[in-house]
This record gives sequence, C-alpha cells and structure tokens, in this order.
Amino acid sequence: MAMIVQKYGGTSVGSIERIMAVANKVRGCIDRGDQVVVVVSAMSGETNRLISLAGEIDNAPDPREMDVLVSTGEQVTIALLSMALHKVGCPARSYTGGQVHILTDSAYSKARIRDIDAARVRADLEAGRVVVVAGFQGVDEHGSITTLGRGGSDTTAVAMAAALKADECQIYTDVDGVYTTDPRVEPKARRLERITFEEMLEMASLGSKVLQIRAVEFAGKYNVPLRVLSSFEEGDGTLITFEEENMEQAKISGIAFNRDEAKLTILGVPDQPGVAYKIIGPISSQNIEVDMIIQNISHDTGRTDFTFTVNRVDFKRAREILQQTADEMGAREVLADDKIVKISLVGVGMRSHAGIASKMFEALADEGINIRMISTSEIKISVVVDEKYLELGVRALHEAFELEKEVQS
Repeated sequence: MAMIVQKYGGTSVGSIERIMAVANKVRGCIDRGDQVVVVVSAMSGETNRLISLAGEIDNAPDPREMDVLVSTGEQVTIALLSMALHKVGCPARSYTGGQVHILTDSAYSKARIRDIDAARVRADLEAGRVVVVAGFQGVDEHGSITTLGRGGSDTTAVAMAAALKADECQIYTDVDGVYTTDPRVEPKARRLERITFEEMLEMASLGSKVLQIRAVEFAGKYNVPLRVLSSFEEGDGTLITFEEENMEQAKISGIAFNRDEAKLTILGVPDQPGVAYKIIGPISSQNIEVDMIIQNISHDTGRTDFTFTVNRVDFKRAREILQQTADEMGAREVLADDKIVKISLVGVGMRSHAGIASKMFEALADEGINIRMISTSEIKISVVVDEKYLELGVRALHEAFELEKEVQS
C-alpha cells in the first residue's frame, strides 16, 4: 500500500465528464490498496471568469477580497469531485485550504505556505476515505483566505505530500511528462523518463510551463518524489527526483526557452565602484526582476557599457527608469530591444563533460544565428538571440546534441 497525493489541473477537471474520469482514475488507485489525497484546481476558465467579474466593479479591487473571490473556484471542484467519487463507490471528503489548516503568510495573491496540520487528513485516510483538497489556497494567522498565485495548486499538492510523508506526488496535467523541449517547436522532442530536481528547477525558471517553480523548490527541499503524468493518456510520465550517483547521466537533459525577454543597454556610464547598483537598484526597487547582466569596457576611456534583460511585461517601465538613471549619470545613450528570446541548455551532466558551450555555439553559428548575450551556471548555458531565430535555434541544438535519442554519446 502506498500513500499518493494526486493533483489535477483545470483542464483535467474542466467538465463533469472529465471530473467523472478523474474519479474513476482515483478509484483504480483505491482498488490497488493505495491511500489517496487529491488536490484540484478550479475548472478551466473559472478563475479568469471570477477575475473578470471583479474587474467590472473595480480595476484595482481590494487584494484580500480578491483572494476570497478567486478561491471559490476550487471549492466548486472539490465538492463536485467528492460527489463523483461517492458515485463510483469511493467514500470521500472535501476540504478547503483553511479546513485542512494550510497556514500561509499574508501576502495576498502570492502567499507562501508556512505550515500544514495534516491530522484531519490522516484520520480520514485511516478511515478509508479519499481526501479532496482545494489547491491554490490557505489561510493566514488572522484567518483570512489567501491564494498562492497562478499554478499554486502544484505547490499545495507538494506541500501536502511533504506533510503526509507521501510515497509520491503525482501532477496530472494535459501533457504526458517532461520533454527534451517543447514538442510544438521540435516534433522530435522526447519524453524523459526521469529528470533531477535541479534540472527541473532550471527548466521551470527558464520558461518551461510544465510545473510551477515554487512546487519544484518545495519538492526538492522536502525530498518529495514528483511525477508528471497525463490526465488523458495512460503512461508512466516523468519522475522528478534526486540525482543517482550510479546513474549514467546524459550531458544535456533538455532545451528550455523564454519568449518573454527584453534587453536594455546603457552606454557610456562612469567605470567606477557602485555603478552597477546605481543602474540596477532603481529597477529592482520597482519589483522588476533583472535576469542576465553583462558589463563591458566602453570605447570611451573611464566609461563602461551595461546590458541586462527583464521580462517583456516590465520592458516599458524598466526603460523609463533606465532613461532617468542615464540622464542623472550623464550616460551617452540607452538602447532597448524587446524582440529577443532566451534559449538554454540544461543538464547535470555538464559538470563532467567539457565542450558543451563550444558545441552549442558551433550549432548556432552553422545556422547563421548571432548570439547577443551568454550566461552560464554549473548545469545551464543560456544565450539571447533575435526572436526570429527561436525555433531554428531550438531545433538546431536538439539535433546537435541528439536529444531525440535515449542514450547520448
């Protein structure tokens, strides 16, 4: 007998027919003798509908009341799924985040989980019930409803698995696992049987939308085995776990990319201590996240050029702030480009294999793709290129590193 936490996203519970399919899937686990906790999202489109209703009243509604509103989507789903489970012969009980005491901080719309009291859930499991928990939500120390941000149901599921010391946390979604890259860009992309937490964290942070990054962080911290599976197809999915020392590790596990990049450059600023802070400080103070950074020696003596990237949604605001900084510092010019993308190679095997970067650069050069910026870490190499080269670059790298093959040379 295993204890399993399963999470089903909005598309997986998007209709009564699909909710019944989830109930039958859970029934199969119960018939095998497993104990099951199910975490669900709101039905697909429901959260957007609720947000739209609030927008008809106020363009900037009170954050606390917004969390009260959007959390109701999951409450509908847990009740319907519990009814479906009863119908297929599985005793079940539904709970909101507050009812199972998912304690969070008070950061409305982006709260973080502090603690979970799993006693009630354990009691139900021992009594032979399936426990159905509303994802995406909790309560703060004052009893106010909070939400965990988009994709927060993943984090709820992992946190429940950690609290219960579950054997596995299964994330059911509309894809059947983690792929070497997006199959819509490279049809030869291959589903990975397993990937490390470290690699998945990089993939998630670099633009892969399979899992919420906070959920991966949580799973790695508490050593919760994660598995990504399809709600609509049978299969083993992809297991996300710690690296096994005796496991032969591929050089590259996957290629991630991010279309939402923009680049800003300030030319001819004084080359002196503190200049980086003077440039980045005002940007960060506006809660704008800075990604890749390059500082170069300028053509002008005693001057330097400074380039960095931000998310495209922050591009206009960041450019305005940087222009103010340029005027104050007497910089020569500000350059801005929101037609760029970031492509990244990810793989723990990079630690023990030389020549990954040169092979990457060669593959891109062979396709006439110019690299604008480069960033590296122990298990990642990222490049910024012009937006028009995204798909060509991904396919070229996928072929160069033979990612379609099960075993790489």
